[in-house]
Amino acid sequence: MASLPIIYSPEVEAALAAGKAVVALESTIVTHGMPYPDNVETARAVEAEIRARGAVPATIAVLDGHIRVGLDEATLERLGTMTGVMKLSRADLAFALATKRPGSTTVAATMICARLAGIDVFATGGIGGVHQGAEESFDISADLEELGRTSVIVVAAGAKAILDLPKTLEVLETKGVPVIGFGTDEFPAFWSRSSGLKAPLRLDTAAEIAAFQKARDLIGIAGGMLIANPVPEADEIPAVRMKGFIEASLGAARDAGISAKAVTPFLLADMFDRTAGSSLKTNIALVMNNARVAADIAKALKA
Repeated sequence: MASLPIIYSPEVEAALAAGKAVVALESTIVTHGMPYPDNVETARAVEAEIRARGAVPATIAVLDGHIRVGLDEATLERLGTMTGVMKLSRADLAFALATKRPGSTTVAATMICARLAGIDVFATGGIGGVHQGAEESFDISADLEELGRTSVIVVAAGAKAILDLPKTLEVLETKGVPVIGFGTDEFPAFWSRSSGLKAPLRLDTAAEIAAFQKARDLIGIAGGMLIANPVPEADEIPAVRMKGFIEASLGAARDAGISAKAVTPFLLADMFDRTAGSSLKTNIALVMNNARVAADIAKALKA
C-alpha cells in the first residue's frame, strides 16, 4: 500500500515519536478567518501559547499534494498571503491532494487529518453547524457529521453565533456527540459566554475530560467530543449586543446571495466592520483560550 501523503514538521514528528502531547490547529483561520497580517500573527501566537503550556502545536494544511502537519514560519507566511486557497472539508480534501491544489482545513478536514496523523486533540475558534434558515436551504456544516464519526477531541467556544444554535445542539445530540461545557452549565456562543442554552454535560478540569475520553475508548465508543469553552469574561461581547450585529450581517448575506462555503467568511468579515474590529479581538482571545485548554487536555491524556 502507498504511504499516507503526510509530511510532519521535525518538531511534530519528534513529539509524536516521544509520546508527547500534541494539539492540532486548523488553517482556515489563516486563509479565510482573518485579514493579513492578523491571520499569521494570530497563528504564531496560538502556537506559542500551546508550547508555553507544555504541548506541541501542529497547524495543518494541504500544500503541494501533501497534508502538512506542522508548518514552519516561512510556510505559514506563504499560506497567509496566498490567494486561491481551497477551503477544505471531507468532500474535497482528497481532491486537493490529487490535484495538488493548496487548501486550508476546516474543522471537519482538520479532524480527519489529525486522526490520520495520530493526534487526539484539536483547538479551533468555533465549530460550524446548522445555518439560519436551514429548513429551506439545508445548509448544515459537515463539521457536525465529522464530530459524529471521527475520534478527535475538539475544543471550541461553542458554535459560531451566526448559526442556529438550538438546531446545532439537536444535530450533535442525534449524532451522539458529547457536548461538554468546560467550567460552565451554559453552551457558549462564540463571541459571548452565554447563548441561553444549557450545555448537555459539564466538566471542570482537563483531567476529567481525559478520564471521560478514556472511558469512551474502553467501551468502544467512536466519534468526536466537543469541549465548549467560553471566551474569557474580560474579552467577551455580550450576546444582547451581538444580536443586532448578527441579524444585520445575516441580512446582508441574503441580499448579496452568499451561500455554501462562502457564508461564514462573509459573515465574519461583515461582523468585523459592524463591530469596528471588536469581533476580531474577541475571536483572537477565544482561540488563544481554547489553545490553552486543548494543551492541558492533550497532556492529561498522556498522564
